[in-house]
Amino acid sequence: MPMPADVGVIDLMLSIPGEDNSQWYEYMKPMLLDEESRHLFKMPAQYMFKDIPAADTNDYIAYTITQMDKHNIERAMIGLDDHNESAKTALEKYPDRFFASYEANPNNAMDEVRKIERLHREYGIKAVTGFPSGLCPQVPINDKKWYPIYAKLVELDLPLCVCVGVPGPRLPMAPQKVELLDEVCWFFPELKVVMRHGAEPWEDLAWKLMLKYPNLYYSTSAFAPRFYPESIIEFANTRGADKILYAGYFPMGLSLERIFKEMPEVPFKDHVWPKFLRKNAVKVFNLPC
Repeated sequence: MPMPADVGVIDLMLSIPGEDNSQWYEYMKPMLLDEESRHLFKMPAQYMFKDIPAADTNDYIAYTITQMDKHNIERAMIGLDDHNESAKTALEKYPDRFFASYEANPNNAMDEVRKIERLHREYGIKAVTGFPSGLCPQVPINDKKWYPIYAKLVELDLPLCVCVGVPGPRLPMAPQKVELLDEVCWFFPELKVVMRHGAEPWEDLAWKLMLKYPNLYYSTSAFAPRFYPESIIEFANTRGADKILYAGYFPMGLSLERIFKEMPEVPFKDHVWPKFLRKNAVKVFNLPC
């Protein structure tokens, strides 16, 4: 039951902080219609989080490495784009500590497919991520615009990490209903799909679909451990030990200190912990052991 101290953790959602992180959310601003989200919040889901971490440093990459070492995080997945110089530098300087994902926009049609192929070739990206409700215009998980991307991910053997459930930002939730994964997992049985951001309030449907489809997984991104859904913990402890993966939310909304202070209180069984913290990520994301 206790969380093991000798497992090198793999964090499937982490970013390099900076002096101004507002650019992280520029792409969704056309969809934000309320005054707080547009002008007052530092991040669009700020109302959900307390004490969003801030870094007072001149070397944000070194600071991030220090935080990872403090909490036994061996490797972390960070978002990469052509304009994200800090991510590129981190990948170049610390290839043994960071690996990359790319957040796709299916509204760009085949240009996006070619970009995924290029980033895989040049930077060895290990996953493609998606935020269906945050796109402008929104694109539901099972929309045909995604299908060329899904086909390319199957070809490259890259997982899709997609936000599901009610989004934190004040955006319509319909594109992220968990039920939409049923069609995707059925039609693309070779596509590894990793749910992000909780799947609430449909977490029971989430584990039922994971039981149904061998290519569907769940990560704990954007949730403090004390708020991990009970049914997901129960699923991990019974039939789903190979299906649940650790992902944090540093520095977007949670500090690593808070995450790993609360983590030992999660009632995972002994056999679940190594898989949750590391082994499942190695398998799903094709990482070196």
